[in-house]
Amino acid sequence: MNCAGPGLPSGPGRRLGALGMLLSALLAAGCATQAPPASPPTPPAVAVETPKPAPTRAAAPPVAAASAAQADVQPYAFATDPLRPSVVVDPDDAVARVDLWIRVRKGFAIPDLQNTLVVKWEQWYSSRPDYVQRMTERGGRYLYYVVEEIQKRGMPTELALLPFVESAFNPQAMSVARASGMWQFMPATGKDFDLKQNLFRDDRRDVLASTRAALDYLQMLYGQFNDWQLALAAYNWGQGNVQRAVDRNLKAGLPATYEALRMPEETRNYVPKLQAVKNIILQPQDYAIALPPLQNHPYFLSVPITNDIDVAVAVRLAGVTHDEFQLLNPQMNKPVILAAGTPQVLLPYDNATLFVKNLRAHRAPLATWTAWVAPATLKPSDVARQVGMSEEDLRSVNRIPPRMLVKAGSTLLVPRSSHKSDDVSGRVADSAMMLLAPEPPPGRRIAFKAGKRGDTVTAVAKRYRVSAEQVASWNGVSPQARFQPGQTIIVMQPVSAKSSTRAAKAAAPTKRAEAKAKPASRTAAAKPTPASSSSRVAASKGDSKL
Repeated sequence: MNCAGPGLPSGPGRRLGALGMLLSALLAAGCATQAPPASPPTPPAVAVETPKPAPTRAAAPPVAAASAAQADVQPYAFATDPLRPSVVVDPDDAVARVDLWIRVRKGFAIPDLQNTLVVKWEQWYSSRPDYVQRMTERGGRYLYYVVEEIQKRGMPTELALLPFVESAFNPQAMSVARASGMWQFMPATGKDFDLKQNLFRDDRRDVLASTRAALDYLQMLYGQFNDWQLALAAYNWGQGNVQRAVDRNLKAGLPATYEALRMPEETRNYVPKLQAVKNIILQPQDYAIALPPLQNHPYFLSVPITNDIDVAVAVRLAGVTHDEFQLLNPQMNKPVILAAGTPQVLLPYDNATLFVKNLRAHRAPLATWTAWVAPATLKPSDVARQVGMSEEDLRSVNRIPPRMLVKAGSTLLVPRSSHKSDDVSGRVADSAMMLLAPEPPPGRRIAFKAGKRGDTVTAVAKRYRVSAEQVASWNGVSPQARFQPGQTIIVMQPVSAKSSTRAAKAAAPTKRAEAKAKPASRTAAAKPTPASSSSRVAASKGDSKL
């Protein structure tokens, strides 16, 4: 018996009696409850933000898998729907309500592509059964949710297989071109579809947010081309490129179809890859592939987060492994979840219940980390002293390379203290960025006083050919600050033979002016000469954004 096949045949005139329905449904239940080959164990199925499933379905332990699946089948093992007794139930619909793969197959609607590239990719996948097994098992966590969202929009279910092609359904995948997540969004495209990317999270990896964005994008592309194959090509290559290729063909009197367009090799293979995956899902036995059984109900639930909480604490309260937590919540960049930026986490059903129970009983602080915004450009050692942690730990948790300054406005992860226990604000949670500047080389310290009208940091930086951020850092002020009249200003200049000569020349007029002023005021401080002399001081490197 091959339980991975496409299911019972269907047709307008094909109906089974009550006994036939019962036997067919129980047969499907037996197939659906075979033990999966190795990790991860197949849980209740896949989805999110759903009403709490009936306890008879979700709470069954793994050892009772067969009886739980049969219990799922019983309401559908008759020729009528218990909720609509007057409607005759199609046997395939009854089985599809239990087996997610059958539900996926029944929703296929994109015209098939048949060419040598499809055959090439069928052979590629079928020659790697272990890879297909890992990919489909991992995808089983997310597939129900993706199918639900696709069918809510009336879209073809082939699109639920697209992450197999994009990322092997790995939500933590990162391409060499910096595309990220199971739907492989580039940074700019992610921003176009409201996927936040900041210090604390990257929504391109968020299961819910990235799925919403991908389906929005695909719907937009289909609206533009009115052809799913062209829409898929545009998802891979960009809608502007595909539109120009279509226009070229129309101008030349050629068909404006996927196979007729001139396109890069990657895009040329893109739809054939999806077609190959579709063919394998449709008839796995023809390719000697065994698909892991997937039940047609949620794998995960969405649990609200109302206060900042350490990832380690959330993992402990939920009773899951760190790896499993990361697979469902891969968008986290830091060891703390900020409630203002991440209002929910995803957990397997039983673990979600445990998390809520344990959270209510938890009395210790939920978060030991918080966000700190640098008021000025500072050395990491200075930041470490201010926030009460070692420089080594500060650099490690915030990934600060050697010989770099933390620029004003940067957000750093620091220990939460008794006097700083408030949750991080939404503004910081949504816009937190780390900006770094290179430390200036060791050099000569120049001190002078601001003029009668005062000086701005920007004016001093321009005069000495350094950056405003550097001047701000040397003087402990912000880059937009203004020095008060008579306030001492510090500027650092690199030490070299050339710069020393220039600095000496720049300082000479100041010394002459100081000598002339001695009789009048012995305590008068030396002032720098105007830009004519200071402009000869060697320029420093300036800052850069990491």
